[in-house]
Amino acid sequence: MALMKRLKEKLKTIVSKGKKAKASLKQLARTRTQDVRKSAPAQEGVLGYQETAVGTTKFSHPEPPRFKRAMPHELPAGYGQDKIILQVRDPWWLHSYWEVTQGTWERFTQQLQDAFHHAKRVIRVYDVSQIIFNGRNAHRYFDIEVHPEANNWYIDTAGPGRSWCVDYGLRLPNGEFITIVRSNTVMTPLDGPSWITDEEWMIPEEMFAKLYGMGFGLGQSSPVGKAWQERVKKALFSGVLASPGITSVSSPVRGIPKERAFWLVVDCELIVYGATEPDAKLTVQGKSIKLRRDGTFTLLFALPDGKQVIPVKAVSADNEEERSITPIVTRETKIG
Repeated sequence: MALMKRLKEKLKTIVSKGKKAKASLKQLARTRTQDVRKSAPAQEGVLGYQETAVGTTKFSHPEPPRFKRAMPHELPAGYGQDKIILQVRDPWWLHSYWEVTQGTWERFTQQLQDAFHHAKRVIRVYDVSQIIFNGRNAHRYFDIEVHPEANNWYIDTAGPGRSWCVDYGLRLPNGEFITIVRSNTVMTPLDGPSWITDEEWMIPEEMFAKLYGMGFGLGQSSPVGKAWQERVKKALFSGVLASPGITSVSSPVRGIPKERAFWLVVDCELIVYGATEPDAKLTVQGKSIKLRRDGTFTLLFALPDGKQVIPVKAVSADNEEERSITPIVTRETKIG
């Protein structure tokens, strides 16, 4: 009996606590509702407002996180390596930039000692057209003195259609040049139409005369006589027939003097022709050339001043044999 009595008392206590908790929850709900009504008394008459207001008290709506925009980092002043890069801007201009580490400068300071402080910082520009450059076999070169703090430079080559390489280094008081870094090799584009003629238009020399004659309105007759001279004269100085050797900055042709009627202009072109097996694969200066049906070919090149290297390579149809012939032509224009 005592056990039953104790169980009943515990049940009464639990029920009593449940009623009190339920009453507390009801009181809390009333309080929240009253707070919402007090915060917006003008909207109490709106249908459904009470339910909406109570709902807003049960759920929170946090604002989405706002991330700060990260500004891009600036490029580093250096990358810790000795390097020089050469790039083409246009047919006449190159641009180069370089980096020489502090450790390299310290090494040259120790090696050269007093001569280092009297040395000039120099960019040496090499014309390496149509050759494999080994540092000593350039066609020509010229030096540009640059400020010790400079790390880039624009270079006026005055040489469209040529290949170039540059060294950055020190020129000592005795004239000796010490290379610190050497660049890649680049080629400036031509300042006019390509001087390599499409193989579909490659024709023998005797036919060029007729072609020029027809082009100047002289029909299929040979280009002779005063009319031909006048038309060639006009075309050459207008740039219509000019090759890179004529139109370049270094060309000896400057125009017809206005004060005198007498004039002379000379230009040269190079015709390369040959033959192989009709089914062979032919390349000239590394470019594939289409053979005629009988295996012959004819190429027309402009011939500016300087050295031209024209490697010709033929490979048999079964790739078992190959033959190579390399004409090397040098032109030097003298004015007298």
